[in-house]
Amino acid sequence: MIHERIFKTIRVSFVSTYLPRRCGIATFTYDLVNWVAEILGESSVESSLLQILAINDTPTGYKYGPEVRFEIREQQKLDYREAADFLNISQTDIVCVQHEFGIYGGKNGSYLLTLLGNLKKPVVTSLHTVLQNPSPDEARVLKQVCNYSTLVVVQAQKAVELLTNVYGVPREKIVFIYHGAPDVPFLDPAYYKDQFQVEGRRVILTFGLLSPNKGIEFVIEAMAKVVAEFPDVVYIVLGATHPNVKLHWGEAYRLSLERLVKEKKLTEHVIFHNRFVSPEELIKFLIMSDIYVTPYLAKEQIVSGTLTYAVACGKAIISTPYWYAEELLADQRGILVPFRDSDALAKKISFLLEDETERNRLRKRAYQFGRQMIWREVATTYTETFERALKIYGQMGMPALVRRRVIPQFSLPEVRLNYLKLLTDNTGIIQHTIFTIPNRFHGYCTDDNARAALVAAMNWHLFKDTDIIPLLHTYLSFLHHAFDEEKRWFRNFMSYERNWMEEVGSEDCHGRALWALGTTVEYATDEKILAFATRMFEQALETCESFTAPRPWAYSILGCITYLRRFGGASDARRCAEILTHRLMELFSANCSNEWPWCEDILTYDNARLPQALIVAGQWLKDDKILEQGLHSLNWLLQIQTDPHDHHLSLIGNQGWFPRGGKKAQFDQQPIEAAALVDACYEAYSVTQQKEWFNKIYRCFNWFLGENDVHQPVYDFTTMGCHDGIHSSGVNQNQGAESTLAWLAALHRMHELNQENILYGTEPSSNVS
Repeated sequence: MIHERIFKTIRVSFVSTYLPRRCGIATFTYDLVNWVAEILGESSVESSLLQILAINDTPTGYKYGPEVRFEIREQQKLDYREAADFLNISQTDIVCVQHEFGIYGGKNGSYLLTLLGNLKKPVVTSLHTVLQNPSPDEARVLKQVCNYSTLVVVQAQKAVELLTNVYGVPREKIVFIYHGAPDVPFLDPAYYKDQFQVEGRRVILTFGLLSPNKGIEFVIEAMAKVVAEFPDVVYIVLGATHPNVKLHWGEAYRLSLERLVKEKKLTEHVIFHNRFVSPEELIKFLIMSDIYVTPYLAKEQIVSGTLTYAVACGKAIISTPYWYAEELLADQRGILVPFRDSDALAKKISFLLEDETERNRLRKRAYQFGRQMIWREVATTYTETFERALKIYGQMGMPALVRRRVIPQFSLPEVRLNYLKLLTDNTGIIQHTIFTIPNRFHGYCTDDNARAALVAAMNWHLFKDTDIIPLLHTYLSFLHHAFDEEKRWFRNFMSYERNWMEEVGSEDCHGRALWALGTTVEYATDEKILAFATRMFEQALETCESFTAPRPWAYSILGCITYLRRFGGASDARRCAEILTHRLMELFSANCSNEWPWCEDILTYDNARLPQALIVAGQWLKDDKILEQGLHSLNWLLQIQTDPHDHHLSLIGNQGWFPRGGKKAQFDQQPIEAAALVDACYEAYSVTQQKEWFNKIYRCFNWFLGENDVHQPVYDFTTMGCHDGIHSSGVNQNQGAESTLAWLAALHRMHELNQENILYGTEPSSNVS
């Protein structure tokens, strides 16, 4: 036991989810904050020493108490940078981060690295998940989190072993502190039973947010055997469905459990409490239970707050042997049964119901062990750890502090979809505008709805914002209606009255649609959209081999390879990608010269898509010749579109294009050209990891922001739309679908690039702005 001691004044900021958000880590942080405040002689609500930076998973956030001083939108990377600035100028002495991959934005929670990489305070990070077999990206993120942390707290000895052996974290950097639990008297289970209408019955309890990995169905199946011998027994399942599970699958898991209860004729013996209970009510449920069961299905679970509570409350516990349970229930503090084994569960439940003496022995051992887990003890150890981290940080020399700051930060406009929504009705996205007013006279086209579907899929991939899903549905529905299943072709132009203006669309239109479908397959929001997009992709694929022009080949290649990233064994997609890539290469070989390394005698529109397709295909097919052709042609394309004086991007205009041996038209310049160059340079950078390509990506993107021939922004920061290009007199005042989608595609790519630079620790050249 830790003896009470008086701590010096220490100011702590906690970065975490927080109540009233319904999340186990939010509850953990709320309890930790309150107990640290008490130890420091303060109230958490009125504390001048403690503050919370809360992570929001909804745009509107939550109704927090006054202790929450800053809110971070989960999927907005700029918020993490601003949070670091907020902490750096605050009087905070130390930052305590609660880490779980799923609560932070970016790939595997990589946005947290933006905050940590720009922080100039000591950090104590509590790890709630430590994986034995992480993906490469999961490993990179966790290693970086540990690298940025002064000390790392884990809640199981197994986590200490994994951090040292798998992640290479020095042992002296790791602090072991148990998960906290309430301080509850050792009471008879009968004490509260009358309050829950189970007086005179023996109660088995499982609590926590419901999800399919909890294994509740195996306890229900066990109950069918137990009630035959003990007809007074009742099993209570306490807890609401996990919000993320409910978001994607609704109440399907809970309903399946309720059906199983009816099927087993256990309606009098299984009770569901579908709600998020207060801590006070939870304690009453725990006290009145005779047996506590955690039937979880995953061996790799490194911590369980519910099991901690049950041990600290002195319960007779039966559990499956996940890592945390093996530790807490060792030395006969509980009973372990095999995973997914309802027979073993039934036998052990019956054994404890029959043997009250053994039940009480287990209770006493658990309760005595749990004394070190009560919140006062845990919070005291955390406060001591904060003091230790402060001392370590103070001993670090300035060079060491400077060296750990390796993430450069660049401001990007936030992704705002207001204008996209304005252009979209329940049919699809309208092609053109008069200024910013949708022009219904020109109706819709498959080209733009394909582009919109691609942007929507990418938005989901980066931000997981559910607001995008209805838009994705609309664009996919348009593509479905545009596809003629008999001809196996997409139609392109549709009037505002929903009449098709042609029987067969262009090759370009078909290729773009295939690309959008492939991207949707790669980044599908759910299984239904995945199935829909996969079926449409397969139906549209066979037509692509009949294409005769290089741009449709390029769009189709890009579509096939995005599809193959999800289904690598798809032989039809692979064959189509190979055929079209070789055709494109043959065209380049037949037409190229040292002065004109291009496949046509004129440069027209969307030019960068051709080398982009070669770069992507060359990498996928592991063909260096194809890859080198793509890189060489892209580099040339940039050279001829770079202003010789101040080196900004000067695109080929559509008033004459750029014929071989002729002069490059300067106007009108179109946003799709800049967006295509951003994408192509991104692929070149991804393959080569050369900083020059990183710089070129930013140069191309900055065309939208005013680094162009007229020195005016093409993106409209007021409307969040994009002007339809630039003339010699300035920007085009209309803001149609093609231009706005080009901007959004480029902006999403930039956010993806920033996310990957955080994840991989890439440091581009200092002259990037």
